[in-house]
Amino acid sequence: MLTIGVDVGGSCVRAGLVDAEGNVLELRRAPTPAGTEALEDVIAGMVTALRADSGGRAGAVGLAVAGFVSTDRRHVRFSPHLPWREAAVTERVERRVGVPVLLEHDANAAAVAEHRFGAAGGAEVAVLVALGTGIGGALLVRGELYRGAHGVAPELGHLRLVPGGRPCPCGKRGCWERYCSGTALVTTTLELLARHGPAAGTLVSEAAADPGRITGRRVAAAARKGDPVALRAMGELARWLGEGLALVADVFDPEVVVVGGGVSESAPMFLDEAREHYAAVVTGSGHRPLARIRVTQLSEDSGIVGAALLARSLLPGS
Repeated sequence: MLTIGVDVGGSCVRAGLVDAEGNVLELRRAPTPAGTEALEDVIAGMVTALRADSGGRAGAVGLAVAGFVSTDRRHVRFSPHLPWREAAVTERVERRVGVPVLLEHDANAAAVAEHRFGAAGGAEVAVLVALGTGIGGALLVRGELYRGAHGVAPELGHLRLVPGGRPCPCGKRGCWERYCSGTALVTTTLELLARHGPAAGTLVSEAAADPGRITGRRVAAAARKGDPVALRAMGELARWLGEGLALVADVFDPEVVVVGGGVSESAPMFLDEAREHYAAVVTGSGHRPLARIRVTQLSEDSGIVGAALLARSLLPGS
């Protein structure tokens, strides 16, 4: 039988029909709506369509969600980027789609997929850092997810790197994801444009016409063309990624760190610099083995594949 994985992110909902080997056979996507009912409508609509595509062979659904998931994996307690608060998401979606539903943190789902099919294969201790709207984090120890006492570990994106820094939707200031994510890339770019005034490059005219036109993808595209502001913003992202990875290494001492999420598509422009910064500032630099820092092999499908893989535990006979 097939299963369906749904990756519910702060900007986009993506759903796929997945086989036992991790192949995504059909894929659908839509912008993430603001309200709870609208979001669940989108999820249910995608699942219904994919079940029809499968000819009735899709027997379970995995939801990969950017937020705190309860220990029984049936409720979303809190999400900085989604409307759910103490919400019985599993029950509500099951009622709409008519098949069993499993709920998991999105980074956990991606980590499971990368360990089974991708960049973390064979690692004893692996960390996944998903750079998207924010930062998601996951920890695998001997192939098993570590969720902490209450199911919310490791919430890496909300480690405070800059006391009193940029405000974060979680309620704190200075969180890692405010300096190292797709959202952070835009914020940094706009700050640089405001601070340094007119300069050569395409982003200046775009920001002058409409600051809302500046997106992470546009900044990355401008950097590839040599735009000076975009290149500087990419450099800042690299520095903060290295800084955060050093902190992660100090706590977990992983064998492998997998960098995923939508921002990882631009990894050639920042990952080498991030590795160098990480190696320079990690505690005991020069006197300890360093984690291998790798880019996801499953790209943005990792959350979908991992959620679908976990959902297989709900199939009859599993």
